[in-house]
Amino acid sequence: MSTQLLKIAIRAKQEPKTRFTSLAHLLTPEFLLETWRQLNRKGASGIDGETIEEFETNLGARIEGLCQRLRAGQYRAPPVRRVDIPKGEGKTRPLGIPTVEDRLLQRAVARILMAIYEQDFLGCSYGYRPGRNPHQALKALRDHIVTDKVRHVYEADIRGYFTNLNHEWLRRMIALRIADPVITGLIGKWLKAGVMEQGVVVRSAAGTPQGGPISPCLANLYLHYVIDLWFEKRVRKELQGEADLTRFVDDFIVAFQYKRDAENFNRGLQLRMERFGLSLAPEKTRMILFGRFARERADAYGSRPGTFEFLGFKHVCGVDAKGKFAVVRIPSEKSCRKFLDSTYEWLKRHRHWRRRDQQRHLSAPIKGFYQYFALNRCVAKLERVKYHVEKQWRHAIKRQSQRHSVYWSYLRSRAWFDLPRPKVLHPVF
Repeated sequence: MSTQLLKIAIRAKQEPKTRFTSLAHLLTPEFLLETWRQLNRKGASGIDGETIEEFETNLGARIEGLCQRLRAGQYRAPPVRRVDIPKGEGKTRPLGIPTVEDRLLQRAVARILMAIYEQDFLGCSYGYRPGRNPHQALKALRDHIVTDKVRHVYEADIRGYFTNLNHEWLRRMIALRIADPVITGLIGKWLKAGVMEQGVVVRSAAGTPQGGPISPCLANLYLHYVIDLWFEKRVRKELQGEADLTRFVDDFIVAFQYKRDAENFNRGLQLRMERFGLSLAPEKTRMILFGRFARERADAYGSRPGTFEFLGFKHVCGVDAKGKFAVVRIPSEKSCRKFLDSTYEWLKRHRHWRRRDQQRHLSAPIKGFYQYFALNRCVAKLERVKYHVEKQWRHAIKRQSQRHSVYWSYLRSRAWFDLPRPKVLHPVF
């Protein structure tokens, strides 16, 4: 963090009620150049077709021109380019790709906002925050369930969160901390810029397109006020037992000691969502018996505790090596299917590549899959995923070859057929 941002962060922490009236002066050529060095160089081009490399050829002059337009109040936020990316099960997620210049400015403003709001965000929030990641959220949730008196888990899903985020409420939330008209004006321009679809600009009074650097910050900020603060300041005071919230952007789980608390929370959450222009997906929102005490109760009734999914993992009540209660996390079927669908599509398009090239290109995503999912007790499931990738590859080879059979014994004797093997990479989580 730069010295100027550090000063802002210190003040924000010391003065939690302060509204910052002068922030735009931070958007200097030096600050934007520093931000440029932190920008993702693999980003796609926006509606103008300009690439990162093209923008960088005249970087100094482009940044200087951008700063001049900002000082003169002449900056216009262009619409984002819409791209639909696969979400699994035949569904897609809309992604908004800003122009390179707009992406740079969004990232610079996001840095300023995060210096302030990082001091406000609560410990239960893990998404899109520096120094925090999904594995920490998974560990926090597991620790709550194992060490607290948890009998019930409330699993919620916000329907179309990024497309239904209310602009008016968001502006009111930002105004609690930010009173610089330049910064709030830029955020307003990005919210109103719209999305270009097939040459037509579509604008909406709600939502923030996923893909721009400012969107994660705004999405996190919205739920900080809608869920986190509400849970800590209101819900917790009315609880009869213990309860803990774990949130990763719009994906959150609440672990309760008592069923009555969970039911009251569900009713209050429905009203809370409605007030802020959001809604829960009823087919994905539920309360289940889960935890050490839940297992005892389920055994008494001849049933079993439920299971739930969070951040790509299926959570199951189990036991550790000493016979004590443990939360077992394994890659969910949905996560595995999504990954295997992607490798199948890749092999279908590249089955005529040289074997060594296929091995190299398959190894990279498999390592990435392992890197995320290789927690304790996940190796067996990851071995199955590896086997299915090999099966897909074998099928692709059979379709290319004139031979009637391609035997496993032949393939596994070839060095080019060797794919990375899974092992536990995150034992502490």
